[in-house]
Amino acid sequence: MKVAILAGGLGTRLAEETEVRPKPMVEIGGKPILWHIMKHYAAHGYRDFTIALGYKGEYIKEWFTNYVSLWGDLTVDTQTGQITRHHQPKQDNWTVNLVHTGNETQTGGRIKRLEPWLGDAPFFLTWGDGVSDININHLLDFHKRHGKLATVTTTRPPARFGHMEFEGERVTRFTEKPQTSEGWINAAFFVLEPQVFDYIDGDLTQFEKEPLERLAAEGQLMAYKHESFWQCMDTIRDKQLLNRLWDSGKPPWKTWR
Repeated sequence: MKVAILAGGLGTRLAEETEVRPKPMVEIGGKPILWHIMKHYAAHGYRDFTIALGYKGEYIKEWFTNYVSLWGDLTVDTQTGQITRHHQPKQDNWTVNLVHTGNETQTGGRIKRLEPWLGDAPFFLTWGDGVSDININHLLDFHKRHGKLATVTTTRPPARFGHMEFEGERVTRFTEKPQTSEGWINAAFFVLEPQVFDYIDGDLTQFEKEPLERLAAEGQLMAYKHESFWQCMDTIRDKQLLNRLWDSGKPPWKTWR
């Protein structure tokens, strides 16, 4: 199965970083978060990627174009332009399609523009700014069992602040930043049948609105509830959290060796 990743948004809430690079290229542990997402899928056996580019898409193209060269020794003949690579470390065995889907295109429009690249078969879809320890194969098994057109992974995010319970003015319980006990949110990590393309009108369609609302109304959207680790990177605070987890040596989303 192919993996589609949306990597074209402006990332305005992370403007300190995204003024110079697209949000999926903001680094965790010295590698773009996009690389971490792809490593996770590859660890489950899925190595055929199609990435929807938009804002500063040339940055992502350049990074992948130089991917092999960046991690090995080189000899460059400046007269002929010939490059000889030496002592190349083992590289990821991926196929990566980099598809420009427009700078102003909405999420649904980006997905629609990937249709020629994804073919007439089910595919994975996720955003290029969130990591998780979700078992991709279990997600796919769930999707196959229910037989509907779409599966969305849902999660309950940790609260940003401590939670307190009271009796009068006396605090009876204090929990520092617990996972919310209610309120499931969209964690992306979709599995979609190709018929979902028919639910998208064009470039201005937001996938999270009309297409998903219509799929839900028609009983064609199922939720895979993920209760383990998931974290998006919307702000500098999120980036700092993910880097602390990486530096700890045991990042929860690192499912590869």
